[in-house]
Amino acid sequence: MDEIESLNVRWIQGFTNKKIEFVNNEMICYTCGHHICFLNLKTKKRHLLQSPGRGISALTADGSSSIFAFSEQKLSPSIFVYKFPELALKNELKGTAKLKYTCLTLSDSGPFLGCCSSLPDYTLTVWNWEKAEPICKQAGVGRDIISLVFNPWNWLQLCALSSTSVIVWHIEKSDSITALKPRVVKLPETDGSFAERPSYASYTVQHRTTETTLLTSSTVTPSAVCWTPTSEIYVGCVEGFLLHVDPENLSVSILYNPKVGDAVPELTKFSFQGLTLSKNGVIALGKNTEVYSLEVGGQVSITRTWQLEKPVDAVKLSPDNNTVLLTSNTGEIYAFNPEQSEEIVKVLDIFSGNFLAAEFLNTDRNICVDSGELQLWSSEGSCLGSLSLQAEVTSLACCPAAHYAAVGTAAGSVLFVDLNVYEKPRVVHQVQLYHTAVLHVVFDQEGHYLLTSGSDSHIYVLEAKPSLRFSVIGYTVVCGRILSLSTQCLKEEVRVLVLCVGLEDNDGGGSLLTAFSLPSRGLAGSDYVDRHGRLSALRGLTYEVPHPLHSCSLGVNEAFAYCNTKKTIQRFHLIKDTKSISSEKIKIKPVQEVEGHPLGPASLLLSPDCIWLASVGQDGLLYVRQTASMENITKLQCHLCNAGGIQRVSFSTDGLTLLTTGFRDDCLVCTELRTRGLDTKRQSTCQSLKKTLSIENPILMKLTACDQEAPWLTHEVRGETSDVSKQDEGESCHKSPSSPPTWLENRQKEVIQEDNEKYYFEKKKLKETVKQLSDTIQKLIVENESLPEEEFSLTVKEQRRLDTMVEQEVALVRAGIEQDIVEKSYLYDVLKRECWDSMMIKRTAIKAFYSELAVQNFPLKERTAEELEDLRRVQNMRKIEKAASSISGFAEQEDEKAPSCALTGSFSTQMGFSNPHLYDQFSLQSTEQRISQIILLQDVIYGIKTAFNAEFAALQRQKVLELQRVRDNNACIREIMLKLDMNQELWEPCLTDAEQPENVLTVDDSEIKAEMFFTPENKEEEERWTPGEGNHSEEQVDDGRKQAIDEIIGVFEVKQVDILKTEILPPEFVLTKADAQLSEEEKKAYEEYEKNLKDLNQKKEKYRNSLESEMRKLMKSTKDGTEGFDEALFKLLKKKVKCTIAINQEELKITYLVDSVLEDEDMRNRELQLKSKLEEILAQKVGTGEEVKTHQDEVQRFQEMYDSIVAEDKELDKNFRKDFLNVPNTLVDQLYKLFKRRPRGQKIKTPSQTPDALNQILKAMDELDDPDKMPFSLNPSVWQKFCLVRRSKIESEQKVITHALTLAEMQAFLQRRRDEDNAFQEEINNLSEAIENLRRKRNCHLMDSTVQIILKQGQVEPPTTELTADPADTHLLLYHKNKPENLRRIIRTLAEQKIAVMEQRKGVHKRIIQLEWEHKVVKKKIEDVSDKSRDVKMLRLTEEQQDMTRYSKSEQGTRIAQKASMLEKNMASMTEAQQQSIRQCTKEIKQISKQTDVKNKETSTLELKLPDIRVDVAQLRHVCEAAGPEHERAKAKERHLELAVKSNLKALVKAQAEELTALFAEVERLTKKNFTSVYQLKYS
Repeated sequence: MDEIESLNVRWIQGFTNKKIEFVNNEMICYTCGHHICFLNLKTKKRHLLQSPGRGISALTADGSSSIFAFSEQKLSPSIFVYKFPELALKNELKGTAKLKYTCLTLSDSGPFLGCCSSLPDYTLTVWNWEKAEPICKQAGVGRDIISLVFNPWNWLQLCALSSTSVIVWHIEKSDSITALKPRVVKLPETDGSFAERPSYASYTVQHRTTETTLLTSSTVTPSAVCWTPTSEIYVGCVEGFLLHVDPENLSVSILYNPKVGDAVPELTKFSFQGLTLSKNGVIALGKNTEVYSLEVGGQVSITRTWQLEKPVDAVKLSPDNNTVLLTSNTGEIYAFNPEQSEEIVKVLDIFSGNFLAAEFLNTDRNICVDSGELQLWSSEGSCLGSLSLQAEVTSLACCPAAHYAAVGTAAGSVLFVDLNVYEKPRVVHQVQLYHTAVLHVVFDQEGHYLLTSGSDSHIYVLEAKPSLRFSVIGYTVVCGRILSLSTQCLKEEVRVLVLCVGLEDNDGGGSLLTAFSLPSRGLAGSDYVDRHGRLSALRGLTYEVPHPLHSCSLGVNEAFAYCNTKKTIQRFHLIKDTKSISSEKIKIKPVQEVEGHPLGPASLLLSPDCIWLASVGQDGLLYVRQTASMENITKLQCHLCNAGGIQRVSFSTDGLTLLTTGFRDDCLVCTELRTRGLDTKRQSTCQSLKKTLSIENPILMKLTACDQEAPWLTHEVRGETSDVSKQDEGESCHKSPSSPPTWLENRQKEVIQEDNEKYYFEKKKLKETVKQLSDTIQKLIVENESLPEEEFSLTVKEQRRLDTMVEQEVALVRAGIEQDIVEKSYLYDVLKRECWDSMMIKRTAIKAFYSELAVQNFPLKERTAEELEDLRRVQNMRKIEKAASSISGFAEQEDEKAPSCALTGSFSTQMGFSNPHLYDQFSLQSTEQRISQIILLQDVIYGIKTAFNAEFAALQRQKVLELQRVRDNNACIREIMLKLDMNQELWEPCLTDAEQPENVLTVDDSEIKAEMFFTPENKEEEERWTPGEGNHSEEQVDDGRKQAIDEIIGVFEVKQVDILKTEILPPEFVLTKADAQLSEEEKKAYEEYEKNLKDLNQKKEKYRNSLESEMRKLMKSTKDGTEGFDEALFKLLKKKVKCTIAINQEELKITYLVDSVLEDEDMRNRELQLKSKLEEILAQKVGTGEEVKTHQDEVQRFQEMYDSIVAEDKELDKNFRKDFLNVPNTLVDQLYKLFKRRPRGQKIKTPSQTPDALNQILKAMDELDDPDKMPFSLNPSVWQKFCLVRRSKIESEQKVITHALTLAEMQAFLQRRRDEDNAFQEEINNLSEAIENLRRKRNCHLMDSTVQIILKQGQVEPPTTELTADPADTHLLLYHKNKPENLRRIIRTLAEQKIAVMEQRKGVHKRIIQLEWEHKVVKKKIEDVSDKSRDVKMLRLTEEQQDMTRYSKSEQGTRIAQKASMLEKNMASMTEAQQQSIRQCTKEIKQISKQTDVKNKETSTLELKLPDIRVDVAQLRHVCEAAGPEHERAKAKERHLELAVKSNLKALVKAQAEELTALFAEVERLTKKNFTSVYQLKYS
């Protein structure tokens, strides 16, 4: 019998947390489920390390020291630090984390580790992992931190990156004290600008976090950081910004802004996902497939670009800075050397994904499916090939008889994939069995059959051998939904065990086990399969177990199952021989029960040789036990419990190798079972399978591959499933319209087709018979339509069915209507309760009779007890205040008159509704007074509304009376009109719905538009009230009442009525006799008749007039009453307007007061907030002060120690010669020179470097202590003594240096604490000042209250500008009216005086201007006279004028007359000549007209010849152009120049003319302006 020696992990595949780290220059590590994988980039060899705890949460590594660390996944997790390649545990760090660690980081410059924990404490801790001691920690600061990075050149700086901030943590040391101090980096806004910081900066972490939150509301989102050799930081952002941060002074500069105009085009839409600093620049990667090398200088530029196949999301640089590693979240790892090669090499493709199932082939190859991609792996864990199935895979099994796999899909099909060619798997067959997912695919151990099942109760059996073309043998149906399916191959049969869900199983398990047997050969014959494809001759039994099971596995005459209820694995013995299927269930109990997985449900699998039983569960553990001794367990943690544990497990053919797949950890684990001994049965089984393989594999390889357009490639299941277990045995499951038909559906179609062919003639006869019956039925239908309804009725069964259906429909409709009624009733009740019942006075209106005027009242709610109690409290308080003020003598004497409405701020005082307890508006100087004033003002408003509502109610009652009076008058008028035989429509008003709001809550029958439905009870009640004796008696009673009233009233009017109805009949002889035939008596009788008739008509006319006057009086009375009511309503409207104004004024005052109270409350809250902050800062200041004092004492104490050490060191120098008194001086001088000589060693920068430096110096001193360096003639004992003294001196110097560095460190630490203390003090001062300013502002707010004043129109003149300004910004000052009047009087007097002075000044100025003008006129006249005298002197006369001067006046007249006569003669002669010339011109005109006619005729002739002439001219022109083009061009150019010169001259002339015109106009204007009188004289 075999025994288990060990269970080890052979290899593992997967990529869990998507993070890879360098362990050294060639080795990387990454997390894979419960293990850490190490991969050599050159040799591709792997190593595994299983987590000593439960899972792996965070991983980090330091490639320079080959140290890596990781944290586990459990409560109170630990951090494990390991050394590579020894994989030795250096230390286990147990911190204060409660749940897990979110990120880890190791320092390159020392044994330091930084970690950040998750909720609830969010603690940031720095460890010394060599000593397993926490150096320093800070709680509450690790929220949202996604990355921690030590400064590679200074471990005292740690950068923490979150999605909203970048914080640089400084580790400050003072001797043995270490503290973490944060510095928040101020990030820019998304537009590239920098926002201002809050006014109060704090050194505490809490305030820093708040500040960060405030700053990051609209700032950029950091996503990647990297340190520079100068201890500065590059920060990449999601928005594409690249920032440069100096952690010392927190200065931030933008190296690259993608939103500027000169941005690099490739980086405008770039989003930084990773940064690393190489030798040639910064390597950056984003969300796309490009990787850039950036040169960061004055301006960012791209120096190199690498293109990838897929996007990557992480970048790492090797410790030697030669290799850049890129990783994606899907498991691809790329590497390249940025200096040597441009090519990026894919180092490894881990094929990460959701591994759904894994199965072994019967060779050293195994196969797994990754949710749609089939992959073939070798025994060493390398991927040999893959095939994309383009379908969702749900199950997988490998055939032991041939190299192929059966894959079940979610579409219900089974795919057969040939795996003989490992690099190119192919699909050779496909069969559609279900319309739902194929959940189980199982082969028997020898590869005879393939069994499949879905989510129903159908099990299909297929031929497993390729030689039989994977044909479907048949199907069987079990007693419920299938949970598990297993097989066991015996000598001549294959036994099958099915776990089914019973009718009473509700917890997800099954309590029914169905076992049946299949013969190894000959199952496809008709003895086992009927024509419908069902396996009818199976031997099987159904067992019932006491507790529901979740998984089972079949052995030899026994079964193993897992019970999740009891968390145990149970063994059942099954009956060996079953000859027929029995419908009875056999109850069985487990014969053995052992402890199983504590976290279920679990799955079981029996090895092919039935020796080993493997179980897997949600705890991630793999249990392997011997079936012979199930108490002994060998277990191994293969997958993560937090990721759902193990999904499936499979055995290899020899049963010594297992494959497990996880639920959500994306891992595939191969484990090896090492045993002692070898079973011969296992060897014989392998030999028989090899024979079968040699026969079936060649046949499989000859099969052709399926077409790529097969239905399983394109079909998608869209949730259209069918539960076959709920259907009858003969029914087929319903399929979606797009899915192909299943094998069973095709088989049923074939059976139907065979039956159709076999029974063709019988069916034909049946069809003819059915046709005859159909015709007969049609005739009966026609006949039934003509028969009365009573003679036609359905059968009782059909009638009941229809009645039941109708009742169900009616019930549904009735339920819906009742639900709607209930909802509306509830809404009605809520609205009525809130808007109607709660109102003490409902909103009502009164409308006028003769206009559209309507007045509404004020709706009021009844005041609550709390409001009344507050009102009483305020009134009592005011009474006490007034009494106290009157007793103290400070009360002002009340004026007999009411206070002015201008000061009260409303018209309520004039209306008599003022509350005597109201405060004066100028005395409200506290919040309590303002709250009391609000309560009193609300009482005033309530009183105004109550008083108006009382008048409103009185007027409403008056309208009701008026309406009643109108109706009475109209009744009387109708009676009068009846007597007068008049038909006139009367005006009769009524109340509207607005005046009767309660009508809205009731529904009249006239408002119901739908037809009323009467139940049988309502109909009976209606029949009871049909007209009968009772109604007839009531009508008689009513008629009697009417008769009695008519008799009582008619007694008084009977005479008048008789007069109107009385008629005097004429005598009978009037109708029979003529007037001449009448006798005297008849004549007298006729006269008497006429007299009586006249009197009767007079009485009727008089009575009719009296009735008409009475009717007019009634109409006038109605009109007067209604008009009087309208006047009263108009007065009420005026009062309503006044009341509304007063109420609005009071509400405005309440609004001002409420605003003032709220503002005061806001100021008080701000003051409390500042006080709370001040108290917090004071507490921190006290702690900082104590810390400063403590460190100051320590520094002083250490200073004293340092001084003593320095003194001891100096004492060694002084005592050097004393120690060598017996040595000659020359030798002492030489020894002293050697005493001062020091070897070259490491410079000490920090106290931690002292031991290493001292060891180096002491080692170097061995060379100086060599006797060869001893001076000549020196005694060796003296030399030995000298060496000891020198060593002690060196140790003393190193001690002095160490203490000096420690002292400097302590002083720097103390100075920083002092700076913090000063900063706290400054912040305290700022907060105190802010609180004081807020208090002053609050006091000013309380004293400077808002006052409402009513002013007449015209008393206040608002500015004409800024009419839309906020009224709250308008400030008004109140003075006594005498002050403005006095000011106006003074202003008026001063203004009059100023006007008088201005008028005097204006008169003098006017006189001066007038004299100046007169002076200018006189000067001009003098100039004109002088010019005229000069012209007279220069005047020249003709000879005739000179002769005229010699003659006398009479002689001059004679000469003038002679000249006139001569002129007349000349004129006469000239007139004759003119007439003669006119006659001559007339003759010439006639001749010209004749010539014109001749020319017109010639012109018409030329016009007819014109087209020919034009043709000739065109021909000549072409000839000329051809003959002399150059000459023509010269002429054209000359002509063009002439035209250009002419045009220029015209333009010059025009410009000069315009200029002269302008100059003349200017001269004229100046003349008119300067010499007005001359100009007027010139043109007068």
